[in-house]
Amino acid sequence: MKKIEAIIRPGKLEELKAKLNQMEVRGMTVYHVMGRGLQQEVKQYYRGQEVSVDLFPKVKVEVICRDHWLERIVAAIMETCRTGAIGDGKIFIYPVEEIIRISSGERGDAAL
Repeated sequence: MKKIEAIIRPGKLEELKAKLNQMEVRGMTVYHVMGRGLQQEVKQYYRGQEVSVDLFPKVKVEVICRDHWLERIVAAIMETCRTGAIGDGKIFIYPVEEIIRISSGERGDAAL
């Protein structure tokens, strides 16, 4: 099993959720986060004062999947979230040793 973490633009979340739902990928965890990568800091004015903005709003989506679903889910994220511009985000993939469903005690694939 794998854990996919995708850091994406907030405006792409609903489209990605719809795409994953269409693929019958139901479980996901979503966080609203701030971050930066290659994006340059931006100077803005707030109440007459110049302010440097160097952290940008992003959304982190986590999905746990069976190994054979990994490439399909990654492809869906890429197709849905790629604009070709700096700030599109990143995808991280981690191995998952075990999953346990708290309510039933099921383990492994049965817990997905």
